[in-house]
Amino acid sequence: MQQSGTASTDLPDTIRVVYSQRAGVLNAALQRGFIEHHQDADVRRSHLFNGRYENIYLTSEQIPEITDLLKEACDRASEILGIDSLQAGCWFNFMPPGATTTLHSHDDDDELLSAVYYVAVPTNSGELIIHDSGHLHRIPPQPGMFVFFSPDIVHEVSKNNSSANRLSVGINFGRPRNAS
Repeated sequence: MQQSGTASTDLPDTIRVVYSQRAGVLNAALQRGFIEHHQDADVRRSHLFNGRYENIYLTSEQIPEITDLLKEACDRASEILGIDSLQAGCWFNFMPPGATTTLHSHDDDDELLSAVYYVAVPTNSGELIIHDSGHLHRIPPQPGMFVFFSPDIVHEVSKNNSSANRLSVGINFGRPRNAS
């Protein structure tokens, strides 16, 4: 299998990088809300690897700006997919110094598209590495950046070699479920 690294400007059509128009306001509020609530007793966590939960689920009741982030993300995902009326679920990924995020995909259910949104990105805090069609695409994150990709694409995050915490939001998109 041939492997190559590509910059975010050389990505295949299956990976889209876009930037939030509201990153300044959103990122400050998301980070503040995460710090305030991530250790609350009622917060759901999943994917325990190497002593760290990779997924921390906070809600719009805890951080109202999550609603704004998901609206913007759904608008962008709708443009990419050519589908109106998407719903999104999200979780926070908090990476302290030395942490990595293990190799995985998001095709567990009926997801149509996945994304990551970057909130706080210290220098040398790890790259998103996407494994696609025999190639490795290394994407250096930036605050306010969305990276959209197919849910079945395997990806990971390299080691946080900085002395500060990194914070991102994982997002999956699907069609709204009918209430019965």
